[in-house]
Amino acid sequence: MSLRLKINLIVVALTFVFASAILALELRSMRESVREETAAANRVASLLLQGQALRYAAQGTPAMLAFLQSIGRIRSNDLTLFDAQGRELYRSPPPTYKAGRDAPEWFSALVGPTTWEQSILFPDGKLVVQANPSRAEVDAWDYMSSLAIGALVFLVVVNGLVFWLVGRTVRPLGQIVHALNEVQGGRFDTMLPPLAGTEAAAIGAAFNRMVRDLQGHIETERRAIRAESQLSDSRELSRWIDKHIEAERRMIARELHDELGQSVTAMRSMALSIASRVRSLDPQSEQAARLIADESSRLYDAMHGIIPRLTPLVLDNFGLAEALNDLVERTQRTQPDVQIALDVDLADAVLGADASLALYRAAQEGITNAMRHGKAARLRLTLQSSNGEVRLELVDDGAGFAPEDLQRSGHHGLRWLAERVQALGGAFEIDNVQPHGARLQVRVPAVGTKETTT
Repeated sequence: MSLRLKINLIVVALTFVFASAILALELRSMRESVREETAAANRVASLLLQGQALRYAAQGTPAMLAFLQSIGRIRSNDLTLFDAQGRELYRSPPPTYKAGRDAPEWFSALVGPTTWEQSILFPDGKLVVQANPSRAEVDAWDYMSSLAIGALVFLVVVNGLVFWLVGRTVRPLGQIVHALNEVQGGRFDTMLPPLAGTEAAAIGAAFNRMVRDLQGHIETERRAIRAESQLSDSRELSRWIDKHIEAERRMIARELHDELGQSVTAMRSMALSIASRVRSLDPQSEQAARLIADESSRLYDAMHGIIPRLTPLVLDNFGLAEALNDLVERTQRTQPDVQIALDVDLADAVLGADASLALYRAAQEGITNAMRHGKAARLRLTLQSSNGEVRLELVDDGAGFAPEDLQRSGHHGLRWLAERVQALGGAFEIDNVQPHGARLQVRVPAVGTKETTT
C-alpha cells in the first residue's frame, strides 16, 4: 500500500468519524424533538376533547359519534370510540400529510417516543386518544436523509482533495530516496531537480552539492592514480610527483572531511528533523525521512573509510607513532582474525614530513600485502631509532614470496615504495624468513634529535 493511499485512508476514517458524530448529535436532537412534539400534541388533544366529549356524551352515543366524524383527525393522534361493551364504533381516518410514506422501522425505533394514550370515560363507553408520531418520524427521516447525502458528498470532495494534495507533498521524498539509491549503486552523476517545500528543497540542494563535490574528488583521485602509474625512473621526478600526489590527496581528504562531511551531516539532520515533525501525523513520511537519514549515515561512514586511504590525517596532527597506532587499530577492526603487535621507540629522533610519510606508507603497504598475498595471521611491526636513522620492520607468518614475485604488476606498490625511500637517502629491503613468512625493512635518516632541533 502506498504512502499516499495510507494517508488518504486515515483522512477518510477521521472524516467518517466526524460525520458520524454530527449525525449522531442530529439524531439525538431529532429524537427529543419528535417526542416533545408528540407528547405536547397528545396532551393538548386530550384536554380539548375531554370537555367536548363529555358534553356530547350526555346527549348519547350517536351525538358523540357525529361529533367525532365532524372533526375527523387531530394531528399526531388517533381517536377511537368504544361502546359500553368494548366494541369499536369509530376510528379516525389515516393522515393525509405525506400519505403512503413511513419512516423505516429501525429509524422509528430510534427516534419514536413511548406510546402515549389518554382515555375519556362516559356512561355509554369511552374515547381513546393515542399518540401517533409517524408524520413527525417521516419529517425527521427526510431531514436525516438529506443530511447523510450532504455528508457523503462532503466526504468524497474532501478526501479527493486530500488525495491530490498528499500526492504533491510526498513526491519529493520519493525522488530523494531514488537519488540516494542511484548514488549507492555507483551513479555519481545523479542530480535532483528543484524540489517543492522548504525542507525538501534544502535536502535536494545539499544532495546536489554533495554529488558535485564527490564527482570532483573522484576525478581528482583518478588523475592521481594515473599519475602514480606513470612515474618515471628519475628519482628527482619521482620525488616531485610524489609530493604533489600527497598534497592532492591531503587536499581531497581534508575537503572530504570538512566540506562533504558537513553536507552529509546537514542532510541527515534535516531528514531527522522532518521525521520528528511528521512522527504523529504521517508514519510513512517519517519512515521515508529516516531512510534518508540512514543512507546519509552510511555515506558518511563510507567517506570516512576513504580518508585514511587517501592520506593519514592523524600523521599530520599527531605524528608517526600515533598514525601507526591508528593504522593497526583500524586494520584489526576490519580484520579481527589478524593479530598485529606494535612496538614504537623513537627516543629523541626527529623525522621530516617526507620520511614520516614514507615509513607510514611502507607499514600500510606491508600490512596489506601480508594479509592479501601472504594470508598472514600474525604480524609484528617495530619502529626504532639508532645511529641517526629510523628503522621500520614488519615481520609476518604468511606464505612468503618468490623473488620473481616482486617483478609482477601486483607488487608495483612495493617498487614505488623502494624508489621513494631511496629518493630520501634510505634503504628498502624485503626477504623471506624461516620457517615461513616475510620481513620488510625500511631505513630512513633522521633530521636530528629533539634537543638539536629545539
